[in-house]
Amino acid sequence: MRQWRIYVLIVFVFLLGSGVIARLFFLQILQYDYYSVLAQDQQQFLQTLFPKRGEVFMQDLSSSQRSNEEHYFSLAVNKEFKQIYVVPRDIPNEEKEDLSNKLSYILDLDKETILSRINKLNDPYEPLKHKVDQEIVQQINDLNAEGVKLAFETWRHYPNNSLACHLTGFVGIVDEKKVGQYGLEGFYENELKGEQGLLKGEKDTSGYWIPSLKQKIEPAQDGANLILTIDQNIQFKAEKELRQVVEKWQAESGTIIIMEPQTGAIRAMANWPVFDPNEYGKVENIDIFLNSSIQKVYEPGSVFKPITMAAGLDSGYVSPDTIYIDEGQIRIKGSVISNVDGIAYNKQTMTQVLEKSLNTGAVFVQQKIGTDVFQDYVQRFDFDRPTGIDLIGEVGGNISNLYTGRAINLANISFGQGITVTPLGLITGLGAIANNGKLMRPFIIEKIIKPDGEEIITGHQTIRQVISSQTAENLTKMLVSVVDNGYGKPAQIKGYNVAGKTGTAQVPDFEKGGYSEDTIHTFVGYAPAFDPQFIILVKLDKPHGIRFASDSVSPVFKRIAEYLFNYLEIPPQ
Repeated sequence: MRQWRIYVLIVFVFLLGSGVIARLFFLQILQYDYYSVLAQDQQQFLQTLFPKRGEVFMQDLSSSQRSNEEHYFSLAVNKEFKQIYVVPRDIPNEEKEDLSNKLSYILDLDKETILSRINKLNDPYEPLKHKVDQEIVQQINDLNAEGVKLAFETWRHYPNNSLACHLTGFVGIVDEKKVGQYGLEGFYENELKGEQGLLKGEKDTSGYWIPSLKQKIEPAQDGANLILTIDQNIQFKAEKELRQVVEKWQAESGTIIIMEPQTGAIRAMANWPVFDPNEYGKVENIDIFLNSSIQKVYEPGSVFKPITMAAGLDSGYVSPDTIYIDEGQIRIKGSVISNVDGIAYNKQTMTQVLEKSLNTGAVFVQQKIGTDVFQDYVQRFDFDRPTGIDLIGEVGGNISNLYTGRAINLANISFGQGITVTPLGLITGLGAIANNGKLMRPFIIEKIIKPDGEEIITGHQTIRQVISSQTAENLTKMLVSVVDNGYGKPAQIKGYNVAGKTGTAQVPDFEKGGYSEDTIHTFVGYAPAFDPQFIILVKLDKPHGIRFASDSVSPVFKRIAEYLFNYLEIPPQ
């Protein structure tokens, strides 16, 4: 009996020892990482250091010219706001119901939402509302409620409200993080956001940081600042003119782009309708966030005819004085293509084709040069590719009808039907004519300034020579004649040569097939014609009560061009 008891004791000690050893193995080996982190969390102080987001600035070219110094104006900045939050563990249970009612009224929030956050026991922080105004701050102070706190926080702010909103985009919340969305905020997110830092040290039993030699600081790196090619005054003028013409003709939407043809620098890019990036959450239709200058395509219509003529002139198949017999319409395998006015003009030169915007003349040129040459020249202008501008979400056009092998498709494309482009793609292509035949990459960032002061200059970039300089000069003379003698007359400006072309395009009806009664009006022009300082595109979508682009958008071009002549101090010729 005595030996049996000893054996039991030995087994018990063995099992107990094995259990202790197993537990120690589990804690010290298998769970080492977990308890190590737990201990560090109790002993160490870790705090994320947030960087300052880079800011965005526009230029003032007139001031810079007068003073020979650079002048910048804020477009997107960082601004301190107040936020309301609660500390649930500090709020007495008997006061939660009444406090929820009061906060719901002051903050215009759902009472149940507030109550659910207040009831999170032992929670040191539950946000209720961000970016509150001073009136609400005062009401919260007057409330003097235990556990209801105010704190400063930094948010993105756009001091000009909707000005250039499609260029800036906005900073939104994604997975509880502030992230740039749309426009420059999205495209340059990595450059603007900077890099987070870290403060590491020891803390006492109450959880407070103990300053010591063991502390480690990894400073946050602020984001870079962006200097745009956009001029604030030109942008404001473009948006004002666009808003007025959209309202005048009750149009659905519109676009104005102003670019330097020699460099590709964008001086203004305006779209309508607009939104306020400070209150982007109030926008119901997110389609408004899209920059239609680069993210929406359309059939350009007759404003595409200079591209067809460029192919004819540069390939040597036609000259400005080449004559064809206009019979008012042309038949292609059962299909009929007519001039917009239905008139037969008999003998017409290629210059008169552009002046009168004759569809049959454009088809004549296309048929004269042949399929392969026409395809080659249209492709040279890169209408089917994004231009490469530094904005998020850019798309290319669609020129697939060039390659169907159908003669009617090629004929339609010659006067801008059956092919799609973006407004930026179109002005970039026509800008090559203004720039002695050189196609430029459009850009919107003049330079990037890093936190250490280093400046990265963007500079202009030539894509390719699409037509010869002689062809460009001859075509410019023809487009000047369009403004002097043709449908572009409303764009005439006394003392200056203006080159330009209108386009009144039908809108495809994808449900019924064919084209609807709606139209899109476009005018693209540059001046001074033989030393162009700017090229302007004005586009109006589905206007009412007006038939032709010459009457709707050409006058807008004239007003903007007159403003630019004065603003940029361009003397008459």
